[in-house]
Amino acid sequence: MKQTTSGMPRRQLGRYLQRLRDEGNLSLNKVSDVLDCTRQKIWRIEQGIGTVRPSDVQTLCDLYNAPPPLTAMLVDLARQGTAKGWWQAYDDIMPEWFEPYVVMETEAARLRHYDGELVHGLLQTPTYMAEVIRVGRPDWSDEQQERRVQLRQRRQRLLRRRGLTAPSLEFILSEAVLRRPLTDHAAMVEQLRHLLRLGEQENVDLRVLPLWAGPHAASTAGTFALLDFPESRLHEREPSVVYQEGPTGALYLDRPQELERYEAIWSGIAAVVLDEKESRQLIASFAGEAR
Repeated sequence: MKQTTSGMPRRQLGRYLQRLRDEGNLSLNKVSDVLDCTRQKIWRIEQGIGTVRPSDVQTLCDLYNAPPPLTAMLVDLARQGTAKGWWQAYDDIMPEWFEPYVVMETEAARLRHYDGELVHGLLQTPTYMAEVIRVGRPDWSDEQQERRVQLRQRRQRLLRRRGLTAPSLEFILSEAVLRRPLTDHAAMVEQLRHLLRLGEQENVDLRVLPLWAGPHAASTAGTFALLDFPESRLHEREPSVVYQEGPTGALYLDRPQELERYEAIWSGIAAVVLDEKESRQLIASFAGEAR
């Protein structure tokens, strides 16, 4: 079978293996002892991070008493997931908990982002990126910070996709994001103008949540992303995922009740955002004020 850089086979494999482990009531410690490896390796396999040897999958299936047809399918998924993706070139500056998001971001058909503090990474200019990364990771060397800028710019190729593979991109930015300037005012003006240019793309919907809307549905939820995936003839459809990131880790939520709650939060804030014309006018006004 032809290899692919898609992360879907690995994530599907991980979900199956986690389900089998849960059904067998086996702890990560028990499984790691059998494979003579760390708990972290089992966690990475179940999260679909990196590749896994077909022989390890066979061992896990034997441990879980998986039926032969399921075992054969999972071993085949392991073989499909052996190809490397472009994101692995940035392993030196990308935390392992962020890699699943980068893979899913690349493959999603629809991405919805609410940002209450900063311009979303996909929308940032290089100067904005550099300042945000410098403030967030002052312990990094100049080289590491520049590598992180390069990673973010590589992710932004998503915005340039066209045709059937172009994802639907929806962004809601709090007005506070527009009011928070960079050290260099001219760079902030360029960032605001960049938002205006991106908002003209057919597949980009950029709205502003005004401060006068008061407390809203995302006030306690914080910044988050909702990712929905396309149908595929090759793989089972991926479940939607909610992603929330912190300085030391991230949450990946895909339980029905979790998705339902965040869909309600998104609907709540979408009901009080400015429309497209009003959002553009507000962004343009801040670009003028920042001069």
